[in-house]
Parts: sequence; C-alpha cells; structure tokens
Amino acid sequence: MKDIADLIGRIFISLLFIYEALDSLLFFDNTKSTMEDYGVSYYPNILLGTIIFILFLGSILVLIGYYARIGAFLLLVYWLTFTVIVYSFWNDPPLTQRLNALYFMRNIALSGGLLLLIANGAGNYSVKRLIHVMRLPK
Repeated sequence: MKDIADLIGRIFISLLFIYEALDSLLFFDNTKSTMEDYGVSYYPNILLGTIIFILFLGSILVLIGYYARIGAFLLLVYWLTFTVIVYSFWNDPPLTQRLNALYFMRNIALSGGLLLLIANGAGNYSVKRLIHVMRLPK
C-alpha cells in the first residue's frame, strides 16, 4: 500500500507543477507582468523561461521517479520562493491578511510533501527502481 501511495502522491504533486508550468508558458506575458507587479523585474523573460524549464524538469523527474529527489528539490526551491514573494501575509492589509495566511500555510504544507519526497525517495513504482531491477547481464 505504501508504494501505491508513493506513486499517487508523486502523480498529484507533479500534476500541480506541470499545470503551473503550462499556465506560465501559455500566458507568458501575463505571468511576466504579474512578476513585475510583485517586484521581480530582473531580466523577466530569462527568469520566467528558466522557471518554466525548472518546473517542467522537476515535475517530470518526480512523476517518473527518476532522480525524484533532485526534481523535488528543484520544485521546493521554486515553491518556497514563490510562496514567500506572493503570500507575504505579514505585509498585507488586515482584510486580505487572513486569506493570504491560509494560502501561505497551504503552500508550506505542499513544501512538506516535497521534503518527504526528498527524504524518502520515489518508492518502488519508479523508473529508477525499474532500471535497477532490469539490469542487463554482463
């Protein structure tokens, strides 16, 4: 049951970040202007392109379970940075502070899931395990 839970958890996590990457890619200009609204204006085209690449790479690595720890680390670095920049509830007016605090905590919980993936690896239902089991004879 643990292996199935590992697989389903990896699928859910990777689907979230694949959606995030596709959304950023399809609405590149809107995403870039939103980044600039939050004060991220250092080479926005290059930065956004790099972020989209990191999201796709990390998501695929987590999804297939090949170097899932590296993929989860890439996603964690992005997600924590995104969370602190976008949901900085401590700077918000009182009307939006509670809502952004809830979003912040939700994102921290997802970061906990990525940390668990980094700590425990991809599990038995992964490409890495498949390669290990199907070693060719010498």
